Amino acid sequence: MAFTVAIVGRPNVGKSTLFNRLVGKRLALVDDTPGVTRDRREGSATLGDLSFDVIDTAGLEEAFDDSLEARMRHQTDMAIEEADLAIMMIDSRAGITPMDSHFSAWLRRTDKPVVLVANKCEGKVGERGLYDAFSLGLGEPIPLSAEHGDGMAELFAALVEHADAVAAQEDGERGERPLQLAIVGRPNVGKSTLINRLIGEDRLLTGPEAGITRDSITVDYMYRGRPLKLVDTAGLRRQSRISEKVERLSRADSERSIRFAQVVVLLLDSTDMLEKQDLTIARKTIEEGRALVVAANKWDLIENREEALAKLRDRLERSLPQVRGVPVLTVSGLNGRNLDALMDSVFAIYDVWDTRISTAKLNEWLGFMLEAHPPPLVSGRRLRLRYMTQIKSRPPTFAFWTSRPDALPDSYMRYLMNGLREDFNLEGVPLRLLLRKGRNPYADKG
Repeated sequence: MAFTVAIVGRPNVGKSTLFNRLVGKRLALVDDTPGVTRDRREGSATLGDLSFDVIDTAGLEEAFDDSLEARMRHQTDMAIEEADLAIMMIDSRAGITPMDSHFSAWLRRTDKPVVLVANKCEGKVGERGLYDAFSLGLGEPIPLSAEHGDGMAELFAALVEHADAVAAQEDGERGERPLQLAIVGRPNVGKSTLINRLIGEDRLLTGPEAGITRDSITVDYMYRGRPLKLVDTAGLRRQSRISEKVERLSRADSERSIRFAQVVVLLLDSTDMLEKQDLTIARKTIEEGRALVVAANKWDLIENREEALAKLRDRLERSLPQVRGVPVLTVSGLNGRNLDALMDSVFAIYDVWDTRISTAKLNEWLGFMLEAHPPPLVSGRRLRLRYMTQIKSRPPTFAFWTSRPDALPDSYMRYLMNGLREDFNLEGVPLRLLLRKGRNPYADKG
């Protein structure tokens, strides 16, 4: 599949810097002087396991005559026409300019999907521009630092989502792109053995010694006609116990695999389940917004299985209330026990993680929730939630508009989150709820 991305925006917002980072070379000239890039430049880019073509464009100018600026603008028009997706980049430190608003309106009138990126977001200086970017009407902005490489995991998630749509359109079926599945856990819990059993060959080195796996190894696998990339990771010990440089690098590689995965299987040792480090890995996965499946390995060694499983589920409910309903399975990688059920759970939780709900249904639901339990009074006035929409999936992320986002208590947000989980079958995946301040149309009038 040839997936093409065009980077557009006004001059000097950092388009060429992002282009160079994606292609892994300094192909495009970068300087603080606006207008350095004039021709469109193409390159082959890689981000995570996604390979695509990327086009660097000149800064967007409002010119339609025979001038140099107009000819540069024409090259950008052609780049957008060729691309499957446009990355609209703004400078979050400079904030939203009239030129940003003009060109975002122009992009909205095209048929191209657009990913909004707020560049130069390192530090607190760029926060205001990031929040103002919602006014452009291009969805949730991705905070990014093209110079330092911050926010690339979020950009990867956005690009993969659109690449999947292009693959579905070209191939006539969704899911042609492999599902990225990372197997994580403490050292010596049986991650490599589990993958070897799944693929039916001794592809990965195994043994009784802890810490054999150092690099994150990716293995292609086909399960019932659905392609996957299985990622075997190094065991994650407590950071305080790591002294060797190689193990520090292995840990960083494993954490990177979690960030770029779609589903993460946390593999436990059934003889020593849910240590503090297991919960740390689970929370890290949830914070990254990945779908999580918990699998207790070496289950054939457990005698009182019902009691052990009940304790495991109870501790998960108490320790991870933010993802109530995470799938829990018992397996044996050595004997191949219950591996089909594990893979079925992986695909099922992926479908939940990828859920999209229409804005009409969400606002109808919000009306029922507000009627059943109105928001509290603040300074004698009732807080109002005026509108909500889902701004992205993977994980499901919802934005609510209200006049006082800082005043809405956490308990009411939990009420809304629990309602979303129950009414839209979103159990077991991380949800993100964002509050946005509604604009007062009379605020700027005399």
